[in-house]
Amino acid sequence: MKTSILPKFYNLPFEERLRIVKDFAGLTEEETAILKNSGSLPIETAERMIENVVGVAHVPLGIAVNFIINGKPYLIPMAIEEPSVVAAASHAAKLAAVKGGFFTSSTEPIMIGQIQVVGVKEPEKARMDILAEKEKILEKANEQDPVLVSMGGGAKDLNVKILDTFRGPMVIVELHVDCRDAMGANAVNTMAEAVAPLIEKITGGKVLLRIISNLATLRIAKAKTVIDKNVLGGEEVVDGIVDAYAFAAADPYRCATHNKGIMNGVTAVVLATGNDTRAVEAGAHAYAARSGHYSPLTKWEKDENGDLVGTIELPVAVGIVGGATRTNPIAKVALKILGVKTARELGEVLAAVGLAQNLAALRALVKEGIQRGHMSLHARNIAIAAGATGELIDRVAEKMVQERKIRIDRAKEILEELRKG
Repeated sequence: MKTSILPKFYNLPFEERLRIVKDFAGLTEEETAILKNSGSLPIETAERMIENVVGVAHVPLGIAVNFIINGKPYLIPMAIEEPSVVAAASHAAKLAAVKGGFFTSSTEPIMIGQIQVVGVKEPEKARMDILAEKEKILEKANEQDPVLVSMGGGAKDLNVKILDTFRGPMVIVELHVDCRDAMGANAVNTMAEAVAPLIEKITGGKVLLRIISNLATLRIAKAKTVIDKNVLGGEEVVDGIVDAYAFAAADPYRCATHNKGIMNGVTAVVLATGNDTRAVEAGAHAYAARSGHYSPLTKWEKDENGDLVGTIELPVAVGIVGGATRTNPIAKVALKILGVKTARELGEVLAAVGLAQNLAALRALVKEGIQRGHMSLHARNIAIAAGATGELIDRVAEKMVQERKIRIDRAKEILEELRKG
């Protein structure tokens, strides 16, 4: 009888875990072999990254070209399964290059660690008492990571706020930690843990959560680009893109897709470099809603010459040291291709890629419709799923696009016809 209750599953050797999953799911030898194919990430390394490993999932790695950021050329690794994203980013970067590419800036790599204090009888007094002991709290935090402090990082400041919740008032202490070239979750969480007893002593309350915030409002990257109206297709296209932006700014239903398109590019680079895609996604969408209205991460307007001007601003909790960035072999190679020297530079690259991705999507929507390029590539995937190989993949895909019937059943019919013919 099948069961998913598997005590000590994590203690079993890889081959035994794989055998159990094979039997449970009825996997064939061919399917089991696919799981064993770990590519550039050895199973031994994967087992040290997460628990209960039975294989490695492979995602295509592409290179976005044509990027010029602050006058410097970049080749940008992107790990993503969605068709047209890499091509779209490359095309938008080519349009931007006409007027110099992308110009970026960023703030210091400050992450926020939150310490939740409950059961405080006089919250406002507690807030003032914490602020009075600020230097002592920061000193205690910095004792936890002397290496980070020696590199110019560490706990730099703290903030205290009082929240009125349905469980009563809560005092929230926020440590501001300069993480230098790391994403910083481990350092921040360790510091928050270390100062908790001191904060309890100061406030007389009880500390519950001690955790980093993924809404990195103090770690912001910005990018700007100017797109010549003529390379876009004229002022009509410029106006159309500005109108499309206005739609997203007014309607959260449209805005969700607007920002998803931005994150297509951002997340692909985050994944390629071994960073935390969930942290960056959560931070970006929370940042978009920080005013109480879910808004676009980008802004588009027409300048006095009739050219299109685009800007983006988003939190970038990423690093180039620690975690999977130095464990996953592909991530190490991707960072080398990218050539970034600091986490701030990586964040600025992400901002430029997000802006380029948004430009490509809006231009396609306004000028030719999003389906044209996207569906051509999607049709190839459908053709492969239908069993096409070699040159038949392109022939089946082309036929489906011509007919505007990109479905697995139609792909199988076309494939059968071509094989008979």
